[in-house]
Amino acid sequence: MFKKIFKFLWRFALILSLLVLTGLLLPKLIVLLYAMPRTFAVLDVPAERVAIVFGAGLLRDGSAGPVLRDRVETAVQLYQQSKVDKLLMSGDNRFVEYNEPEAMRQYALDLGVPDEDIVLDYAGRRTYDTCYRAKHIFQVDSAILVTQAFHLPRALFLCNWFGIESTGVEADNHYFLKRSRIYWNTRELFANFQAVWDVMIAKPLPVLGEPEPIE
Repeated sequence: MFKKIFKFLWRFALILSLLVLTGLLLPKLIVLLYAMPRTFAVLDVPAERVAIVFGAGLLRDGSAGPVLRDRVETAVQLYQQSKVDKLLMSGDNRFVEYNEPEAMRQYALDLGVPDEDIVLDYAGRRTYDTCYRAKHIFQVDSAILVTQAFHLPRALFLCNWFGIESTGVEADNHYFLKRSRIYWNTRELFANFQAVWDVMIAKPLPVLGEPEPIE
């Protein structure tokens, strides 16, 4: 009797584990395949009016952290190569002391981008929110997305889903520790599942407001 119960529990656990693994790996595979033909180097990407730069962590003094600096530097390269005219910098600003868009702006100014060519989105709390707001608030129809390789497939999937014809450029100006890259890629397994769930099932509304079309 005990052996039968043990075998049943073991099979149940095995099947459940396989279902969970499939549920995590399948969305990752989908977004990777979707992103491959839409990912370019800075010099090769087709020119667009706008580059969307995704927020990332800040340092304790409120300045851009290494990951965020990498993204801004890549966006500035696009601007300097005349691949884009405007930089839409989208990030989290739920708290006064935490302002990703402003940190991105300051770093871009330091790198020589004129202030009039920088547009800030203070409610890009998630990749989903950034893409949704880029379309519905800033009325972007096509764009180059700028973020690291681990994040770019999900960003491309979401922005194209919301009607922004998007290509992507990987921010790869700096080397990051292997353990950091492993952590980011592992986290993306769950984030990709969440992205597919959001667009297919949950369909949450981000913070919205009056349209602010990029001139």
